[in-house]
Amino acid sequence: MQERSTEINRKLGIMRAWLRHSGAGMLRLRGTDWFAWATAGGSNTVLLAAETGVAEIAVTASHAYVLTDEIEAQRLRDEEVPSGYEWHVSPWAEAAVRTRFAAELAAGLPVLSDRPAAGEQALPAAMVQQRYPLMESEIARYREIGLLAAQAMTEVMRAARPDWTEFELAGAGAEALWARGLHPTLTLTAGERRLPLYRHATPTAERLGRRAMLVFCARGYGLYANLTRFVEFAGAPRQPDAQALLEIEAAGLAACRPGAPLSAVYAALDQAYRAHGFADGIRRHHQGGICGYLSRELVATPETTQPLSAKMAVAFNPSLPGIKLEDTFLIGDNGLENLTLDPAWPAVTHEGRQRALPLQAEAA
Repeated sequence: MQERSTEINRKLGIMRAWLRHSGAGMLRLRGTDWFAWATAGGSNTVLLAAETGVAEIAVTASHAYVLTDEIEAQRLRDEEVPSGYEWHVSPWAEAAVRTRFAAELAAGLPVLSDRPAAGEQALPAAMVQQRYPLMESEIARYREIGLLAAQAMTEVMRAARPDWTEFELAGAGAEALWARGLHPTLTLTAGERRLPLYRHATPTAERLGRRAMLVFCARGYGLYANLTRFVEFAGAPRQPDAQALLEIEAAGLAACRPGAPLSAVYAALDQAYRAHGFADGIRRHHQGGICGYLSRELVATPETTQPLSAKMAVAFNPSLPGIKLEDTFLIGDNGLENLTLDPAWPAVTHEGRQRALPLQAEAA
């Protein structure tokens, strides 16, 4: 907890610099993403599908509060938020109490918020972008959840069988993530028939057949580990475009250099698709982008001029009919670190990186 408290103090300094620069009187952070950032990995989530949670952060030049209600306060104190914040706990049925308290804190000055309510101002883009490069303590947590998510994937795909439904594969994935303390914020699955048809294949009651894909967006400490894997059973057809996809992905990853704009990664992927005979390949699915406290903080497009930097995390997911590659990487000064690599998963070395192969069920 001490390391997290140190991180919180650093982030309070960042937030107060934002207030000084903007002339605002208070910063209110309501989203699950910003709450996790501000509390060094704490969670205000109860309902997984919600963008906001059961507590928020309020920071002024002289005070920093967790605002919550009497239902949630003790658990959050005990389990989610280390020292560094004061607490304002209001009756759950009297929302006006929190509203009045926040107004007193703001003292009539403008209020900045990630999810602005009436009269509040949205966080400027320049502030949002400051959370993309990660602190060393955040990177340590990211490595932990990346490995846990990858191990959950390996466990599930080794257990999968051709007669499982896509629902069963997704459910097993969610169970394996929960067992490791990770939120299964997304589990996409597709079996043999649906794989060539849909790039975003949500689960159905259809049987897997001879091939299956499982996609995770797994959240831990507020950070997202994104990865995709395939399993192949006896008689699965060969995927003739697999080598081309490796080359396409390699072009995109090679463009992930400190100082390069995110749009350059998009351009590199687009050019690689075209070079391998897929002129409209990039239009079939978004290619990913910067990740961290969202599964995609910013998606790569021709217009995203946001420069990449060391200590940013990225996840790209180039795809062709029936196949896809995806891992979460950390950008370093001298290359990329794969945060979602399980050494137990079969892989091939391509352009100096270990890239996941389909798991052959006969060898599992």
